[in-house]
Amino acid sequence: MPTFNSDGVEIAYLDEGEGDPILLIHGFASSAAVNWVDPGWVRLLVRDRRRVIAIDNRGHGRSAKLYDPQQYGAPTMAEDARRLLDHLGIVRADVMGYSMGARITAFLAIAHPSRVRSVVFGGLGANMVRPMAGTGPIAAALLAPTIDDVSNPTARTFRAFAEATRSDLKALATCIRSSREPITPQALLQLRCPVLVAVGSDDVIGGSAVELAHIIPGAEALVIEGRDHMKAVGDRQYKDGVLAFLARRP
Repeated sequence: MPTFNSDGVEIAYLDEGEGDPILLIHGFASSAAVNWVDPGWVRLLVRDRRRVIAIDNRGHGRSAKLYDPQQYGAPTMAEDARRLLDHLGIVRADVMGYSMGARITAFLAIAHPSRVRSVVFGGLGANMVRPMAGTGPIAAALLAPTIDDVSNPTARTFRAFAEATRSDLKALATCIRSSREPITPQALLQLRCPVLVAVGSDDVIGGSAVELAHIIPGAEALVIEGRDHMKAVGDRQYKDGVLAFLARRP
């Protein structure tokens, strides 16, 4: 993967295909490869005649690992995404984020509306506008000597996923301990681009797609039936819904 310098931080990305650009922003403890390549998203979107750019967020994948909480946070990572568009000379792109990546996408669209043609909030519905709780146990689980030392079921799931993706556990713990700047319903009212909210029907982490779509002017909701937070990522309903949304947006 090529890299570029984002205000002193080395950020890795992939860039494939030709056509309208779409920027993909992965979730916590994931990477461009795990979130977008392995489930077939990059191949699908390239076949749909799109230029696909996928970023490895700071602290994740092949990007630089940082151990200061002040160097993380969704607004900061949104600026990494904006600088990547600058680096590639892309004036405006469709943007799809999943889970934490959806939060980053929201901050990008709010701060730089002229750079975002449309947005897909994947894996994050109504909980986008609610305080994120329970980060302490997750950070502790990531720093525990082994996964066998983790008793909290949710935290254990995050530790298992981080191990499966061969992530830097200390960097992830630092990331999740960073400040959680809230996204308010009032901020989302500023969005004027087409918006699709796609969340699994059984996703208790992301919350309701319909509830979030009701907050955003003109937004559409896609409920991925029978899927939870982890299993929705590569689901065919999700993929078909996104392709249809991209085909009909202005």
